[in-house]
Amino acid sequence: MSLWTPQGEHDIPEETPSEGEAISDVGELPGFDDLSPDEQEQARAMAAELADARKRLSEAPAAEVIANHVMGIYELAAIHLSNQPPSIDEAKVAIDAMAGIMSSLSGRLGQNESVLREALQQIQVAFVQISDTEKTPEQPESGDASEAEDT
Repeated sequence: MSLWTPQGEHDIPEETPSEGEAISDVGELPGFDDLSPDEQEQARAMAAELADARKRLSEAPAAEVIANHVMGIYELAAIHLSNQPPSIDEAKVAIDAMAGIMSSLSGRLGQNESVLREALQQIQVAFVQISDTEKTPEQPESGDASEAEDT
């Protein structure tokens, strides 16, 4: 098996720790022997922590993990929209990703789905409002214009 990263494709060893077993074989990693004893202990602790996190993640329902990531995408879109000036193109990528996930997993995200759909609608409305504001130059406010905006 291999894993693609921006730095290229890397082979993944087939052997993985058995369930409940922490990764303690960090000593086989290149450069491990060059570390001080304190750094080696820190590397072992980090490996054990990573193994524990992987175990907990494998026990979590996928729908909940995905919902968490979708909310992260929502937040990413909101951050880009709140930039001064707004990063419209970047926000659009995040919103499209969120919509794509929601569309492809429709009916499979459990109790979180309605909240996610509402969040998607809110960020889409915000996107349209901010995009329209960025496209049209600001006009002096008059009583009629401000009343129209309030409705």
